[in-house]
Amino acid sequence: MSGLVVVGVDGSSSSDAAVVHAAREAQRRRARLRVVHAFSWPVGPMYAPLEPSPLNRLTQDAAQHARSVAPEVEVTDTVMTGGAASVLAGESRAADLVVVGSRGTGGFIGMLLGSTAVSLAAHGECPVLVVRGEPDHTGPILLAVDGSPSGEPAVDFAFAEAALRGAEIIGVHAWLPDYAPAGTGVESAERLLAQALAGRRERYPDVTVRQEVLSGEPREVLIEASRTAQLLVTGARGRGGFTGMLLGSVSQALLHHAHCPVAVVRGTA
Repeated sequence: MSGLVVVGVDGSSSSDAAVVHAAREAQRRRARLRVVHAFSWPVGPMYAPLEPSPLNRLTQDAAQHARSVAPEVEVTDTVMTGGAASVLAGESRAADLVVVGSRGTGGFIGMLLGSTAVSLAAHGECPVLVVRGEPDHTGPILLAVDGSPSGEPAVDFAFAEAALRGAEIIGVHAWLPDYAPAGTGVESAERLLAQALAGRRERYPDVTVRQEVLSGEPREVLIEASRTAQLLVTGARGRGGFTGMLLGSVSQALLHHAHCPVAVVRGTA
């Protein structure tokens, strides 16, 4: 753990929400907070050089907002040249967590409508928390489980986050009876879920865990369950119901339509 949380800002209302979440995450971790704005210099004869001072004010205002939320957190701010995804992916190498808003302007414009969020979640070297929806702050942490080895880091992250927040975990596995291999039933899905969560209960004895095998299409199951959650945690890739998550429609659906913030935790290659 590096003791660093990074938040990407652009001055939008979504960015402001990300700053609040990032400040609270840094406070929980007793970590430092780094506020980052990314921008690209316009090129061509019609463009005059940009004056950086307004951008500096943007990050300074965001940093001050963070301090008002978590006064004891050490906050720094910076303006960096480059695309949002590449800048934040670079920042992720030294961070425990990168936090971004779901929509924005400037350096983060159309973030979830294009490739930035998917690229950051797929290639970032730490968990990425996308702030969206109106989370139920008293609700559980929803953990999407598919039993794949690449999903192990997401399980670890969810338990650590639950311990920090004093929250309950609901581990969810989406089971599609019509597509299940012959000879398997809901009992197999329940075993898979139990095995995926095994071992963490001993490390986190104070974290309450519930297991739910739900019949249905994974996107629909998780989006509906997120209505009462404070956080949805998922791996970047998987198998079964969550196969190719960040490369296909499931991840897009979660990042666009979940009713609470979504943390994407990338496994090892």
